[in-house]
Amino acid sequence: MEDKYITVSQLNRYLKFKFDQDENLVHVFLKGEISNFKKHTRGHLYFTIKDENSRINAVMFVSQASKLSFLPEDGMKILVTGRISVYEITGGYQIYVDEMIEDGVGNLYIEYERLKKKLAQEGLFDPAKKKKIPKFPKTIGIVTAPTGAAIKDILSTIKRRWPITKTILFPSLVQGASAAPEVVSQIKKAQEYDIDVLIVGRGGGSIEDLWCFNDESVARAIYECKIPVISAVGHEIDFTISDYVADLRAPTPTGAAEMAVCNQTDFYQYLKQVNLRLAKAITVEIEKRKEKLSTLQHSYILKNPLSIYQVKEQKFDTLYEKLSLFMASILEKMRRIFEEKKLLLENDMQLFLTSERVSFQEQTKDMNRYIETYLEKRKNSYLASLNKLEILNPLLTMKRGYSITKKDKKVIASIKNLKKNDLITVIMNDGEIEAKIQQISEKKEEN
Repeated sequence: MEDKYITVSQLNRYLKFKFDQDENLVHVFLKGEISNFKKHTRGHLYFTIKDENSRINAVMFVSQASKLSFLPEDGMKILVTGRISVYEITGGYQIYVDEMIEDGVGNLYIEYERLKKKLAQEGLFDPAKKKKIPKFPKTIGIVTAPTGAAIKDILSTIKRRWPITKTILFPSLVQGASAAPEVVSQIKKAQEYDIDVLIVGRGGGSIEDLWCFNDESVARAIYECKIPVISAVGHEIDFTISDYVADLRAPTPTGAAEMAVCNQTDFYQYLKQVNLRLAKAITVEIEKRKEKLSTLQHSYILKNPLSIYQVKEQKFDTLYEKLSLFMASILEKMRRIFEEKKLLLENDMQLFLTSERVSFQEQTKDMNRYIETYLEKRKNSYLASLNKLEILNPLLTMKRGYSITKKDKKVIASIKNLKKNDLITVIMNDGEIEAKIQQISEKKEEN
């Protein structure tokens, strides 16, 4: 019965034999887009070739890879020739690439370059706008998936290097269509906490897996974040838009943790060095002070303290005498200046008063002459006006035999304004007459 069963190795070997004998798989022409590209330290290239619906693993050994005229990268469209075979250890089939040429750049890569150029022109990558990462952060925020190697590596590294730092996880999707909005939301939420540094990232993956960190909304959220941000996306060869916008780019999540906190071992060593330098500096300063003290102790002044007093006392007497003479000289000079100015002032005052008295008298005479002239003019004007009034005065006219006739208190200038039986008032020089019109005779015009 056991003879019917074969091992897995035998099965994979048989499948490999079938693949290698199939003429359709010996020389295959394949086109697609590079994804998940990795270059081995020995020069071999491992990557995935994909289209809209499928993908296949590919390997290009260094003997063929050394002939390439370009460096393959994620998102690049390529044309390859090679053979399809089975890798016996895993049982997976893959293409062994012999030749590779470029076939344009994939859509993701085009979008990546477009957004990178746009944000660079807006100044989001400007080094001058990068915030400084604090050397000893008290609290570190982490925006990443709650499970996976990235969060474990970050937490273990922080705990190992600087265990007193507090960490706050802001869990988020880091892959797929919903990842970008969640990352943006958690970055905004982190700013509500008292956080010194914010790490945003995830572990490695294909360009599709890391694509949410090439999203424009994520890039702007990182740029506008008030907290210094360390971008930790993928592996060292992976570069996303978030890496350019962040205040600091780490090659891996572990590297981000190392950049966020100092190493306690290195810090303790630094403290020891500072302590040694400080002790040495204090010792040197003490020696300098001792030497200075010794010099002072053996100085002539300290051995003869009275000499200081005597010299100072003598110098004080000399200065006191000079000051007294100087003050007396100043006072005498000021007294002479005062007397001179007093005399000048008295003379000037007499001259001033005499001049003002003469000026006042002249002005008084001028004023009197002006008043007399003005009054004479006003008197002549008054008499002329009075004569005019006398000529126009109706009372004088009435004295010569003329009268004024009124009807209803209105002056009558023409007989046309009267009719028979009207009552009129005749005003004369010495009284008034009330009369009644009996007859009206109009004056006939002469031809």
